[in-house]
Amino acid sequence: MAEREDELTDQLSKAGIDEAVSRSALELDAIMQHWRRRVIKRELGQRALADLGLTLEMPLLDVLMAVWGPAQEFGEDPGCEVMVSTVATRLGIDPSRASRLTSELIRLGLVRRAVSQADARRAVLELTAEGDRIVRAVRHYKFLILGSFLKDWTEAELAAFIPLLERFSAWSEASEQPGDRIAAEIAGLRESLGSDAETPG
Repeated sequence: MAEREDELTDQLSKAGIDEAVSRSALELDAIMQHWRRRVIKRELGQRALADLGLTLEMPLLDVLMAVWGPAQEFGEDPGCEVMVSTVATRLGIDPSRASRLTSELIRLGLVRRAVSQADARRAVLELTAEGDRIVRAVRHYKFLILGSFLKDWTEAELAAFIPLLERFSAWSEASEQPGDRIAAEIAGLRESLGSDAETPG
């Protein structure tokens, strides 16, 4: 295992990436992979639904949250009316899927259609009182757990961590436009795979 990591760090050094940076990247990747597997399972969300006695499925809860529109998550726009297309954009899902999920929430009495104040021909989405109650309860649960975890962190640790995490979260976007040297390395990797790169699977 260590030999494979040493080989990788040697290869990265040829691309101008310092060994210490490479080893930090390996450690970060391991943390993220563990975290990703837990996130995919939606452990916290599933636990919230179970502990609160809610029978909703996670995709429906996601849509409720998208309609409610937490400012920190989706950006604050007091004049923004929520439509099916808004839900699709906020969740990064297909509009047809957003429509199906929204229709199910309307059937359950958690979301309702209303008339747009900007354009009477346009239908907008609103939470019903019950839908709003569920969202507030789940958010309260979530931040009880997160707040309890963070309460022993110092103010200085939080002040340092949050902007660094936000900065780090952009790394996958940066990968879309690699520098010339990295692009050349990627081209070399592709060439080394030969025809397999052209016909995967």
